[in-house]
Amino acid sequence: MIKIKFPSKKTEKEIKNFFIKKGLGFLISKKVYYVDGYKVTEKDYLNKKKDKLGKFDIRITKNAHPPEIKDLYRLYQFIILNKRTTVLEFGCGHSSAVIAKALEYNKSKYKQKPYTRCIYPYQLFIVDNEKKYLNHTKKKIIKNAKKAKVNYFFSDVQMTSYNGSFACEYKRLPQVNPDFIYLDAPSQFSVKKKVNNFTIAKRDMMPMSCDILKFENFLVPGTIILIDGRSINARYLKNSFKRNWKYYFDPNSDQTVFVLDEKPLGPFNKEQLSFYNKK
Repeated sequence: MIKIKFPSKKTEKEIKNFFIKKGLGFLISKKVYYVDGYKVTEKDYLNKKKDKLGKFDIRITKNAHPPEIKDLYRLYQFIILNKRTTVLEFGCGHSSAVIAKALEYNKSKYKQKPYTRCIYPYQLFIVDNEKKYLNHTKKKIIKNAKKAKVNYFFSDVQMTSYNGSFACEYKRLPQVNPDFIYLDAPSQFSVKKKVNNFTIAKRDMMPMSCDILKFENFLVPGTIILIDGRSINARYLKNSFKRNWKYYFDPNSDQTVFVLDEKPLGPFNKEQLSFYNKK
């Protein structure tokens, strides 16, 4: 049985102090605005107030969402507590800087190549369908995580049919076998094309990506998947996975965690799992 470590609960004040000490103070908002329970920018807050016809939908805004520091703290802690080395992130933004900083920490604490088949030690692979966000994220990481090794991939997102079910997929994926996957994209409203006249790019639909299912067979025991929100997408993955995944849902953070709980594949995977478990 493969066990992982979960972050302990911290107060908002403790989390703010933590990010300041880590050089990530830019994540702390000076003033906070909320719309329909979501933290939003001041511009979105004002747009909501001006909306008289009920057309405002925070999911369609062109403004980047402000950082949710509690979620970002959990993300950072998952990576360092479980000694992750190679991260694949769907989407980019504040989370990318946090992941890069966590990988920097792990690199400073452990060997350059902690196990034999760690091909991309302490590297982050990002795939996103918005060039402007990729460019903005790159500048943010260069400024706040100078030593991080980050690989950026642009890809359009399109509708597809996976095992008879409608879903969306990135047309281009990084060539990497990660030990940690963070799923927080794409937006359903950026999906192109239709299949049988069906698309999820409508206000009454929900995000539904299938990319992880397509390379599930290659993931090694011990792999962790963290999904921020996107509960229906997490349930779709849970019902579609073919291998033995442990499933955890935290209603307080609205985050889902999957852990690939299987016997080691062989000596190299045993070595990898031993690295994670060694104190």
